[in-house]
Amino acid sequence: MIRHFQELIVLQRAMDLVGEIYLLARKLPKEERYALSDQMRRAAVSIPSNIAEGQSRHSAKEFARFLSMAKGSNAELQTQLLVCVRVSFLSPDDIQKALSRSNEIGKMLNSLIQKLTD
Repeated sequence: MIRHFQELIVLQRAMDLVGEIYLLARKLPKEERYALSDQMRRAAVSIPSNIAEGQSRHSAKEFARFLSMAKGSNAELQTQLLVCVRVSFLSPDDIQKALSRSNEIGKMLNSLIQKLTD
């Protein structure tokens, strides 16, 4: 039984993703500092934040709801990474690791939501 949100592997992976996104955001042009890079950092931070808040509610229904919000933030982040490639701010190689981790987190969130709602 998970007693604290920090024990969740999905949260640990999401925290790793936050670090990767902060590094990628530094590669963006300075004119994007308060636009796309800010959105990317906020979306990334939202993923573990929603996982933690949901687990702390001590209700399976509430936890699943917050995990769903984390999924939305994860999808938002993936879109922003793809936009960075589309507008040539980053290369596909630049985002590969973060996108792969994001996909892994998405699968983990789906699995956890399914377990909570079955």
